[in-house]
Amino acid sequence: MNREEYLQDAATRLWTAYTGNEAINPLTAELPDFTLDEAYAVQLMTVRMATAAGLRVVGKKIGLTSKAMQDYFGIATPDYGHLYDRMIWGQDEAISLRRLYKPRIETELAFILRDDLQGPGVTLPDVIRATDGVMASFEIIDSRIRDWQIKVMDSIADNASAAGLVLGPQLVPLRGLDLRHTGMVLEKNGVVVETAAGAAVMGDPALAVAWLANKLGQYGIALKKGEIILSGSLTKALDVSAGDVFRAHFGGVGAVKAVLAE
Repeated sequence: MNREEYLQDAATRLWTAYTGNEAINPLTAELPDFTLDEAYAVQLMTVRMATAAGLRVVGKKIGLTSKAMQDYFGIATPDYGHLYDRMIWGQDEAISLRRLYKPRIETELAFILRDDLQGPGVTLPDVIRATDGVMASFEIIDSRIRDWQIKVMDSIADNASAAGLVLGPQLVPLRGLDLRHTGMVLEKNGVVVETAAGAAVMGDPALAVAWLANKLGQYGIALKKGEIILSGSLTKALDVSAGDVFRAHFGGVGAVKAVLAE
């Protein structure tokens, strides 16, 4: 098959893996010169498959926002993926591992947009003006690439490993908040396992949102009013098991809980 046919086939296999909670071999092992542009093209193909199947895009997620993770994957910028309505779990709703392959969990600040944002030229003040408020959140990541044997192109093609999210109960306006110094304490089964501050995400989580608006602006795509934007993890991703209960407490923003079940 030619290259375009391969990309379409890769998208079909990833979509089948997503709907079947399965895994495929790394795309980069099959196509060693797989490019970032091709990876995003595959991601958009899977998004079209998702919307054709009745899923609704409700926002975006930003990944690889820390210098350490960018260095690990050999990339100089973050990446992004799409969030679907079926990915949202309530705080008291058990997250079934049967819907997932090999999930992990991350703590993030979620931005809820009051206005559209479209690059180029989006700045941090633009993000603040366009944001209705922020919420404490968890992101569930999951790789449809077997055993997380991923390079950055595999992750991007696989919708930046997006699998789910849990939002806290409070929407807090940005006025009076300094997200750089917003502290976070993460508990797993009642034990503190991580602490961090908002500055762990590109120096300021709002800068990550500005980056995303400008990146999508290259393709004529806007972040839309009402969308949820997950701004990037404050800590490393943690493995999860059935029965785990995670709680994250964000200073000035509130708390969020995630419960894992079979």
